[in-house]
Amino acid sequence: MPYGYNGKILCVNLTDGSTRMEEKPESWYRKYLGGRGIGAYYLLKDLPAGTDALAPENILVFAVSVVTGVPFPGNARASVVAKSPLTGGFGEAEAGGNWGPELKFAGFDAVVITGKSEKPVYLYLRDGQVEIRDAGNLWGLNTSETEKRIFDDTGDPRVKVACIGPGGENLVRYACITAGRHNVFGRLGLGAVMGSKNLKAVAVSGGKRPETKEPEKIKEISRWVAQNFNRPDTCGLFYEYGTSGGVAMYNAIGSLPSYNFQGGTIEGAEKLTGEYMKEQGLMIGKTRCFACPIACRKIARVENSGELDTKSEVHSPEYETIAALGSNCGITDPKVVIKAAEMCDEYGLDTISTGVTISFVMECAQKGILPKDLQGDMPVEFGSAETILRCIEMITYRRGIGDIMAEGTKRMAARIGNGAEALAVHGKGEELALQDPRGGKVGAAIGYAVAHNGGDHIQMEHDFQFSQKGPFLKSFEPLGVIEPVPTMDLGIDKVRLFVLNQIVWGLYNMLDICIFVPAPGHVLPLTGLCDLVKCATGWDTSLYELMKAGERGIVMTRIFNLREGFGVQDDVIPRRLTEPLTTGESKGSRVEPEQIQQAVKNYYEIMGWDHETGAPSPGKLKELGLDWLI
Repeated sequence: MPYGYNGKILCVNLTDGSTRMEEKPESWYRKYLGGRGIGAYYLLKDLPAGTDALAPENILVFAVSVVTGVPFPGNARASVVAKSPLTGGFGEAEAGGNWGPELKFAGFDAVVITGKSEKPVYLYLRDGQVEIRDAGNLWGLNTSETEKRIFDDTGDPRVKVACIGPGGENLVRYACITAGRHNVFGRLGLGAVMGSKNLKAVAVSGGKRPETKEPEKIKEISRWVAQNFNRPDTCGLFYEYGTSGGVAMYNAIGSLPSYNFQGGTIEGAEKLTGEYMKEQGLMIGKTRCFACPIACRKIARVENSGELDTKSEVHSPEYETIAALGSNCGITDPKVVIKAAEMCDEYGLDTISTGVTISFVMECAQKGILPKDLQGDMPVEFGSAETILRCIEMITYRRGIGDIMAEGTKRMAARIGNGAEALAVHGKGEELALQDPRGGKVGAAIGYAVAHNGGDHIQMEHDFQFSQKGPFLKSFEPLGVIEPVPTMDLGIDKVRLFVLNQIVWGLYNMLDICIFVPAPGHVLPLTGLCDLVKCATGWDTSLYELMKAGERGIVMTRIFNLREGFGVQDDVIPRRLTEPLTTGESKGSRVEPEQIQQAVKNYYEIMGWDHETGAPSPGKLKELGLDWLI
């Protein structure tokens, strides 16, 4: 009998309505763990190279891990994987809340979806059973209304819903999937993959929690985390304000992107902070993920502000959303940001890609290269609430300029031409996250260059955290990181640190663990993570085995991208990051092209990848048990 997981993978073909169950051995779970690992396995095994991401043949995988559903802080996430319609490469997105644990309680470790339904449908998974239900009455609805209708349709008080809005239905290339009112599978357009399959939602419900090998030990570790997480050096700030508590710090060090990444600060940034929103009565509460005391997700509401009023209590914007829809668009009114974020969540749009695409259009207008036939009668300028709110709706329904904006900045820049490519801030086609390497996080530049999803910032912790003795450096001692590494260094020591951090966070994507609980720097040490896996599964695992699993996931995503046509020519950073910041404490700072090029070469060597092709060597694949990919 497996401990911690169900041992069952549900496979659904929407074209003919058939379903089947796959049962995998313990050795398979131990190799791929869950999340990214399971998703990458099915894409590499069953998806033909060159498949159009919006074709019925694309494979959509919802997956959790061998520890998901175990009552432990930070253990509430799930992953969605498919070929990305935004980049054409490996696409993955994660979300917290309760949907992932509920999938496990419903009796499944993953759902692998292929084909396309003739009409809109949703999946209802309950206690090991699956139904494909008609969703004709749901098509066209926003995400919160869809969730309410499914509650009514099923009559199931436990049901948790992952669904798309009109953005996914209209195949916006960065459409997201919501998982409850406050959780989103945000990046890389996986909501558009659902829309292309006429799949409106996946609803899950179950009453069977997985048995664990040592439940009392798990309770003991969980109590320790709950008692120790709320310290200034761990998650104290997240408990109070979520990641919006970091806005003031980013602005102070000159790392708060403004005006399409031209600057690193903005006048009036204090109004975008979590502290200010709480003082003004805009941030009104908090909500928690499954079994987690940190409660980093906050609730907001805007009233008595006309068109900026929210329909109800909404997810209070986190740092990335605040910077994307706020400072990077020249906006400092928190009510505008909250309303824009609500619209993105209701329509089912990734707030990062949406905001960065809008800021790109704003700069094109500023530079005088936005064609008049695209702009129409809409004012397009930094700082305009009208521009942001109208653009979001036009993107969702592909109206006017929104039709080309829905394709993302890379495709839009190619359409505009006339130097627009230099203003498009993306990595491998994915709009960049709002972590600017020029303002004290230069390690992020390595991630933007080499990661399979080039706009992703979840590759390495903040560089300055490792520039001095402290909890972050201490937490990496088991990996051999003993001495501090200068913040803005891009030499071999920084690349080694990056590789270790990328593997650790890659492991968390395999285990679907939140990065706010374990190392680096947070309350649970790496040895404690090993204890969690041991107590849940009964495996006599080690930090070495888990690190190899994290590396395995990275290599699998690399292999996928290589077969889809990516190569060393794509392991670059946006031109904007090589230009000096124009404002803030880090004014004048830039990423030196020669340094990042050398860092990428050093990364290949450390990872055991060919420096000319960027491909993992046959020896590396054999080492990781991936010789089936040679």
